[in-house]
Amino acid sequence: MTLLSLRALGVTLAEPLFTDLNLTVAKGDRLGLVAANGRGKSTLLRAIAGLSDTTTGDITRARGLRVGLVAQELPADLAMIPLAQAVAMALPDPDEDWRVAIALDDLAVPEDLRARPLGALSGGWQRVAMLARVWVTQPDLLLLDEPTNHLDLGRIGWLQSFLTGVPRDMGVILASHDRAFLDAVTTRTLFLRARRARDFALPYSRARDALDLADAADDRQFQNDLRQVGQLRRQAAKLKNIGINSGSDLLVVKTRQLTDRADRLEHAARPAHHDRSAGAIRLAHATSHAKALITLDDAAIAAPDGRLLFRTGRLWINPGDRIVVLGPNGAGKTQLLNAVLAAIGGGGAPGAIRAAPSVVLGHSDQDLSQLAQDPTPIAAITRRSDLGDARARAVLSAAGISIDMQTAPIAALSGGQQSRLAILILRLIRPNFHVLDEPTNHLDIEGQEALEDELQTPEASALIVSHDRAFVRNTGNRFWLIRGRKLIEVETPEAWFREALTLSPP
Repeated sequence: MTLLSLRALGVTLAEPLFTDLNLTVAKGDRLGLVAANGRGKSTLLRAIAGLSDTTTGDITRARGLRVGLVAQELPADLAMIPLAQAVAMALPDPDEDWRVAIALDDLAVPEDLRARPLGALSGGWQRVAMLARVWVTQPDLLLLDEPTNHLDLGRIGWLQSFLTGVPRDMGVILASHDRAFLDAVTTRTLFLRARRARDFALPYSRARDALDLADAADDRQFQNDLRQVGQLRRQAAKLKNIGINSGSDLLVVKTRQLTDRADRLEHAARPAHHDRSAGAIRLAHATSHAKALITLDDAAIAAPDGRLLFRTGRLWINPGDRIVVLGPNGAGKTQLLNAVLAAIGGGGAPGAIRAAPSVVLGHSDQDLSQLAQDPTPIAAITRRSDLGDARARAVLSAAGISIDMQTAPIAALSGGQQSRLAILILRLIRPNFHVLDEPTNHLDIEGQEALEDELQTPEASALIVSHDRAFVRNTGNRFWLIRGRKLIEVETPEAWFREALTLSPP
């Protein structure tokens, strides 16, 4: 049974986000929505939920269809509302408040959290609360916008299990940049594009392969069309000359027919789609001739309150090493990164962690705190480089930060734009050693792949913390696991991934 039908749907703001979108969603569909940042995923979800209008086209919903949208961010007006009360506020019928306890039980929300204000909860629990507000309405079609943002692997595993267990006749549409998550929970993939979106009855990775083949076929067809246009125009020009010299009306008519045919074919020809997310990310790397960039000599890594978390043993980070630190939340991954940063800056315990004098640091943390010291994007670039104003603006535009946003406060940028600005700053610094804490937060898939490509170059060295399984697999060549009170090296991250995904509810 069809739940939802989109016909010739389009939204145009400053430019088209998507056009002529045709899509049918049936009961049981698990549809992944994929597009670059700012290309209309959230807009489409809001339109399907009836919360915003489209520029063109129609949305047809099944009679009585209940649509529930789980948005990316907690609404500000709910921050002071206790969790259970916030869920009750979403009920269509206030007399059915008994549904609240059932929904919270379904989502494994502990009793002691239900009376806490949403603003006092962790990001993971806020996500669960927003899901509960939708779940209590018993939707027929569940929409989720970037549901894994800021979730650790345990919470992502819980969410995967939850989505696997939703009623089979419920439809699910989710927008996400988490490739492994998409592979785990979807059976269809829609690649949303400004023109000619593509829908495949496959999870993300297999759909991406099919998309690449389809785009390659489009490119071949486009080149063939252009060659045929050229041939027709040459034939028309030759006949025109003959017709003029001979005075033949028949040749004049034939010339006009060939020209019209060439015009129609040229007008219909469409180049293959090329993603243009918020710009290319390319990291330049300084070189270092040091044998070891970082030496850890059984350093003690402690929590902020002084508790010993683990000891590192004797380990080295050499040029070309891309080390991913694995472990549960609270194990001390970020504390290890902070200890390495302190050693590079000349602090920390003397001798326990040493940095080579040739280390040129590039650092990005998950809160992008390195951006806080700059008022605007253009100021962030010009302060760190000798680029002139015109060149700096061109570089920012290539990174997806429009001219009007370049002098706006950095806080006004989207999460994706801030992430790209942070990576752009790393490029200008030209580090030979990157310390990256959750670098893919808010990056779209194209941006993630570009960052992966740059980190895979032989001269790139990095110490990384990330919950993004695809990014870890594609980037890391060494893996350190915090186990108990020790830091040990493991061959691959796969055993840890399997363990982490089943740790516990959020």
